[in-house]
Amino acid sequence: MNNVLVDAIATSQQQSSEREVRFFRLQDPAQLEALTQLITQQPGIRVFDEIQPQLAELIRLQHPAERLSETAIAEKVAAHLGNTPPAAYGVWVYYPWSGRVVHILDEAEFVLLRTSRNQHKITEAERKVLQTKKIGVIGLSVGQSVALALAIERLCGELRIADFDKLDLSNMNRIRTGVHHVGILKTVLVAREIAEIDPFLQVRCYDNGISEDNIDAFLTEGGRLDILVEECDGLDIKVLARQRARAMHIPVVMDTSDRGMVDVERFDLQHDLPILHGRIPEDITAARIRNMQGPERMQLVDRIVNFNAMSTKMQASLAEIGKTITTWPQLASAVMLGGAAIAHVCREVGLNREIASGRYYVDLEQIFNHDK
Repeated sequence: MNNVLVDAIATSQQQSSEREVRFFRLQDPAQLEALTQLITQQPGIRVFDEIQPQLAELIRLQHPAERLSETAIAEKVAAHLGNTPPAAYGVWVYYPWSGRVVHILDEAEFVLLRTSRNQHKITEAERKVLQTKKIGVIGLSVGQSVALALAIERLCGELRIADFDKLDLSNMNRIRTGVHHVGILKTVLVAREIAEIDPFLQVRCYDNGISEDNIDAFLTEGGRLDILVEECDGLDIKVLARQRARAMHIPVVMDTSDRGMVDVERFDLQHDLPILHGRIPEDITAARIRNMQGPERMQLVDRIVNFNAMSTKMQASLAEIGKTITTWPQLASAVMLGGAAIAHVCREVGLNREIASGRYYVDLEQIFNHDK
């Protein structure tokens, strides 16, 4: 292996954890100088400046009842800019992991324009309520689709994501990403993707996953979560997260990516609600679950998800674990459906609408194949 390739691999490994963007507002001379130096010192950086189309679209948004000509739009854009040169308007965002600098509208106008096609399914008043919400997602397989749906619809102002795992090639049957991301922490990948969609959305990463040592910090640090989305594989953390969320009156939602099963536990409304709908003993502890083996552990899984209520193919697959497969199967379509379903529930809960505790099914096979 030659030195050039070795150096390239080393550089790639150093950059694999980058997830923070940098903002440059060029009306500040110091920030203009900083961006100029960055581009000069790193000639491989690619610059994307499409501020004019964004301004034109913003003008159309501000005059929805008018059929503006291109000339009229150009005049209104000029008036909107005033004495500010187009290059100095808005903000330049540097994405270090991709070597891109992108010129976009600044936060208020960016958010207004990016979410404008949500109107009036999500009204402006509702968007302002939702941007005050804090949502946490534990587990980033199904949780990746959830986090992205929350971010794209902008159903919160802060998103906390937790997972200790790195991307494996086998994860890519359900996680939308590129092969060049194999081996990178899932938290990093999700944070990067959200930043490329909306760099103003606050994302806080817990790269070591969730444990008894940090669960309270995840739920409360920087302000108590409004909603917890639990999508982790660990049974002990499933139970621990619910016990702590209930103590703090935080609602919990979960999708299982089989038959579109969604659990909703409104601990915010019912402070003594049994966890997992009373399917497991109230006195069970995370430590006891970690010590469970074989049949006892599978019995707990059955209590939680109810094997008999699973799809026929999932039931057959469970019997093959450790024989022809290593773990339970998950399909991209089911994971994406779960992301959409959880986003819907989070939106409704965040807006104080009536979503009752319970177990729900969005079963596509039942909907489309019921008469076959």
